[in-house]
Amino acid sequence: MAIATKLKILESSIRLFNENGLANVRLQQIADETGISVGNLAYHFKNKDAIVSFVYESLFDELGAILSGYMGNPEFTDFDQQIGQYFSFFHKYHFYLIDLFEIDRSFPEIRTQWQNHVTKMHLQIRSRIDFYQQKGLLVTEPHEGIFDLLTNNLWMSIVFWIPQQVLKGQMVAPHYFKEAVWSQLLPYLTPKGLDAYFTLIHPILRDLDNN
Repeated sequence: MAIATKLKILESSIRLFNENGLANVRLQQIADETGISVGNLAYHFKNKDAIVSFVYESLFDELGAILSGYMGNPEFTDFDQQIGQYFSFFHKYHFYLIDLFEIDRSFPEIRTQWQNHVTKMHLQIRSRIDFYQQKGLLVTEPHEGIFDLLTNNLWMSIVFWIPQQVLKGQMVAPHYFKEAVWSQLLPYLTPKGLDAYFTLIHPILRDLDNN
């Protein structure tokens, strides 16, 4: 029963943080959203900081699971699957961008974990680029530094696409997200890479668009 209540508190907190921003959510709101008293809430979490830490613990567990699935399959479909997982993750926890600077200031341990995960994301993306180049799917790097820039652009698309769509009042959907990420790679694909893309990935995006 205690575990079930903690999970309900977790879900309520994420919803409220997404809607209002972390700094604007009070314990009473979390209790009301969960359907429990503030006293019951305090039984499980002594203060709001404890709730924030619990939410980020869940967040990092999910992000870690996405990162651990890296290169389960060397095909483009493996990357596309991971892109889809990133969409679900950043859509679920989009409050993190709203509160990025507040977290940096108030929760140094969380900031350190974020930095570690960001570093791992960058390394994985760059490793994919190098692997695809070795397999003849990507062109030879046009000049030094281009693929570092491509790595950063891919990361930026993955992390910031959802909030920028929200700011522009535009649709947030998986196929648009995937198209935004893949569009960064398309100019660098070889004929072999383009054939793999249109054989393996384009049908997936088309099916998502139709649904």
